[in-house]
Parts: sequence; C-alpha cells; structure tokens
Amino acid sequence: MAPKDKSINYIELPLKDAAATKAFYGSLFGWEFTDWGPDYISFDGAGIDGGFNGVDGVKPASPGILVVLYADDLENTLDAISAAGGTISQQIYAFPGGRRFHFQDPNGNELAVWSEN
Repeated sequence: MAPKDKSINYIELPLKDAAATKAFYGSLFGWEFTDWGPDYISFDGAGIDGGFNGVDGVKPASPGILVVLYADDLENTLDAISAAGGTISQQIYAFPGGRRFHFQDPNGNELAVWSEN
C-alpha cells in the first residue's frame, strides 16, 4: 500500500540497547524486528512501521513525542510491562474516551497504553 499523504508513516525512537528493546517489545506486543547494523532496528506488527535508532547517540527526552499503544486489558498489560522490566511512570487514569497509563521502555522512551474500558 502506498503511503497516505499527510499521515504518520513511520515512528523512530532512540535506541540504547537493541537486545533489551527486542525482548521487551517482542514479548509484550509480539513485534518482529529487522537488524540494520548494530545501531538500528526496525519493527513490524505495531500497526505502523517504525524503528529504534542508536546511530546518532540521540538520548530519549522527556517530555517528547508520546506514542500511545492500545490494549484490550489495561491492567494485564501494565503488569506485563512491569514484569518485563518497564517502568510505570504514571498509573492508570481515566480520560474522555477511556483509561490509560504511561511507562518507560528499556531505552528510557516514554509511551502510553490506553483502553476503551
């Protein structure tokens, strides 16, 4: 499928540890990865293409762009992220349209997970 004009086409996050990143996102969300050398990995299976870039030594920043993932079972996902070594930075809270929480991945990137219920 051709990229859609004026849409998000790719998400790129900073990378500090490729092995930890692949284990974290692979086990939690089932993402698959392609290595493009020692400092870059791309991912598939997230609903959008993306990658983790360690080439330029860019450090994760907070606040930054917030990528929000979806999960049917918010509590189970929070527990799984904690068990996989993620850090919960904001516990589950309600917002118009559902509930969500924030976490930091092994690279220090902050993401959120939301659910309608």
